Amino acid sequence: MKTLLLAEHDNSSLKDATARALTAAKDFGGEIHVLVAGYQCRPAADAAAKLDGVGKVLLTDAPIYAHMLPEPLAALMMSIAPKYDVLLAPSTSCGKNVMPRVAALLDVMQISDMMAVIAPDTFERPVFAGNVIETVRSKDLKKVITVRTTAFHPSVSGGTAAIETVNAVGDPGISSFVGEELSKSTRAELTTARIVVSGGRALQSRDNFTKYIEPLADSMGAAVGASRAAVDAGYAPNDWQVGQTGKIVAPDLYVAIGISGAIQHLAGMKDSKVIVAINNDADAPIFQVADYGLVADLYQAVPELTAELSKAR
Repeated sequence: MKTLLLAEHDNSSLKDATARALTAAKDFGGEIHVLVAGYQCRPAADAAAKLDGVGKVLLTDAPIYAHMLPEPLAALMMSIAPKYDVLLAPSTSCGKNVMPRVAALLDVMQISDMMAVIAPDTFERPVFAGNVIETVRSKDLKKVITVRTTAFHPSVSGGTAAIETVNAVGDPGISSFVGEELSKSTRAELTTARIVVSGGRALQSRDNFTKYIEPLADSMGAAVGASRAAVDAGYAPNDWQVGQTGKIVAPDLYVAIGISGAIQHLAGMKDSKVIVAINNDADAPIFQVADYGLVADLYQAVPELTAELSKAR
């Protein structure tokens, strides 16, 4: 069985999601090839070649792949799909954009958010915000899958795979890149951070996020997250949102402050190794999944915790 993994990268470096999806690819057995498509992206291909378990890296370097638009990528994958039994991508914005198109072009079902390989044709995936784990069996000869990367540990370095150049294919011309506005932060990226500190609607304002949540996160070397309610209220930017309609995280430590624990939020963070909750409502659902819970006024507890952590550092 041969597997093709679409790499997630920024043209200069490989993203952690690729290493995690590679771990999922190993569960199929057989040879694994990684497709790195971008522009001036040789450094990302070199990084992919060093991952343990990669048999070959396919490098396509052309301007039309600079921003990983879904239609050109889907066309590229279709040009080499006949050689592979499994087509994989991380379940990120890019993967969710590309793989449904590949599945449609191949006229097969797509399996989304795969979190375990039971057999080469049988998989597990979450449904109903992660409250039910569904077992799916596919009879399609080619499997098209997006991987829930938080369910897998990242593959380590140690490989020496060869890099082979693959020619670009014609641009379908359906979409074009106009521009982008990227948020910049000195903190760790939310989906890969070891520690995440999140705030909810109880913070009541953007200023309170700045005053209470961000200093605590900085004292812990953590990324900052937020509930959908806090984002919708304008207390936090969209890229901080954790949950079913936001980012899926699974850090070593997740600190939920002023978050009640709606099912949509729990779907995005309940795989965290250790969960700490601070809330003044002892009956808040967040305490049902928390390893440690503190029933307290966050406006008193958080500054005290920040001060103690600053002393410890």
